[in-house]
Amino acid sequence: MKYVKTFLLLVPIVVVLTAGGLAGKKEKLFNGKDLTGWTIYGTEKWYVEDGLLVCESGPDKGYGYLGTDKHYKDFELELEFKQGADGNSGVFIRSTVDGTKVSGWQVEVAPPGHDTGGIYESYGRGWLVKPEPEKDKALKFGEWNKMKIRVEGDRVTSWLNGTEMVNFADAKIGEGEGGICLQIHDGGGIKVYWRNIKLREL
Repeated sequence: MKYVKTFLLLVPIVVVLTAGGLAGKKEKLFNGKDLTGWTIYGTEKWYVEDGLLVCESGPDKGYGYLGTDKHYKDFELELEFKQGADGNSGVFIRSTVDGTKVSGWQVEVAPPGHDTGGIYESYGRGWLVKPEPEKDKALKFGEWNKMKIRVEGDRVTSWLNGTEMVNFADAKIGEGEGGICLQIHDGGGIKVYWRNIKLREL
């Protein structure tokens, strides 16, 4: 009887732990084969090549976005990027797109000296926070970089190759709703490679 009681006491604990594990499971946002789960906005180029997601400026040299069909509120996003030509891009959080006009917040991906990891609000307040200049050395231009973005409530934290770039809280971000969007900046001549895009909801 003592063992039965112990078993019954442990069952709720196991259920809770199992449920928690499922809730925290990482989801692959990019399957390495095609753009399933994503929508292209604009005329710039988004395609899969050798298992990599590639974004490249098109003939219109305009803004372009690749957005998740699903919305995400609180999460940790991990991805890797390699900048080819120019490399001016970004990762938008809690964002929506109408044509090529985006509403939301961008964690910057840019060439050296242009604040990769900072947070920018397009069509709004502009730069909200930039990393300290000495942190720019964390960027490996032309090589693979690991970026992590944690969004919880009104707080956003970004890391680049293990270096915390910014830790910022903002009420407007806290109210935001939308998906993840990758960006091609306007101006032409841009090419960026992406891989291992994974998200864990909090």
